[in-house]
Amino acid sequence: MIGAPSNTSIENVEPVKRRIVTYAKTLGFDSCRIARAASPRHAEEFRGWLRAGAAGEMQWMDRGAEKRCDPQLVLPGVRSVVVVALNYWQGDEPPRQSAGAQGRIARYAWGDDYHDLMLEKLEPLSVFLRELGGTQKCYVDTGPVLERDHAAEAGTGWHGKSTMLIDRKLGTWFFLAEILTTLDLPSDAPQEPRCGSCRRCITACPTGAITEPHWLDARRCISYLTIELKGSIPLELRPLIGDRIYGCDDCLDACPWNRFASVSREATLAARPAIRMPLRDYLALDDARFRDLFRRSPIKRIKRRGFLRNVCVALGNIGDEGDLDALERAAADPEPLIAEHAAWAIQEIRVRFLGQRNFSPSG
Repeated sequence: MIGAPSNTSIENVEPVKRRIVTYAKTLGFDSCRIARAASPRHAEEFRGWLRAGAAGEMQWMDRGAEKRCDPQLVLPGVRSVVVVALNYWQGDEPPRQSAGAQGRIARYAWGDDYHDLMLEKLEPLSVFLRELGGTQKCYVDTGPVLERDHAAEAGTGWHGKSTMLIDRKLGTWFFLAEILTTLDLPSDAPQEPRCGSCRRCITACPTGAITEPHWLDARRCISYLTIELKGSIPLELRPLIGDRIYGCDDCLDACPWNRFASVSREATLAARPAIRMPLRDYLALDDARFRDLFRRSPIKRIKRRGFLRNVCVALGNIGDEGDLDALERAAADPEPLIAEHAAWAIQEIRVRFLGQRNFSPSG
């Protein structure tokens, strides 16, 4: 039985591995590779990153740090990590719906929430492994797993200087998910890093969050500021956010390996109309309309208060006098986070068009 194979030969389990990989492909995954369930190669660097405070307010990463550094603490008896990848590249941005300033949303959030999609695809694969005698735990970006380390060990890609994983065929545009299993499966070989002297991802970062190769200070990252940060965005960073209202793709867009990327086969990841609305129209959303508009979208995670906060910042950067009425209404919003950022945006627009400034962080 594969589930108790301390003395099981590669010859016996290799056909089973091929069946696992084939089944993963039939479920829609673009890659399925296997790593040995060892302590992640960069566990100590991860601990140092946390000690340096580079995780910002993501305390959940610190709480689960030791589990992330030892898969045995997550699943006792784990022997293998099955790593799957799903391409989410959708090609060019969809056309504008109408006139008015519009914001940018990271490509991964154009369609349905990838967490739900990938967990749905993982479940039958986990059942298949259970039928082979294994005990499993499945994760899609939410569990205590250093997924990029396991994925790199499995050869799903290599560590880019932006900290993103890069694959020769998929570029940077893919989601990762993992199944920890007690099955002892043959592991795959890692890919050779192929970044060479390229630093395009580093120089492309609008806020200088990639302070050196393989080191990202989340506190300056636009994805962190617009998604993970729950409170007020620091004043000095707001202008650097530009028109981005949910995440940032600049370091991914800059990667030359993306010239080989092909459009995803997954229809649920296609762009929904809601991502191309004029910025001022988002400010008219109440809680119920926000939830309805972004139902099944990853954007729902930051709730109305976080999303409209981001919209106000973007309008402060690229809006014009035609946006002031919507911002004035937002400045009276009962949610203080929205009101504060709307007041800032109003002053930024007035400075650009009228040369007036009197904003203070308190509104």
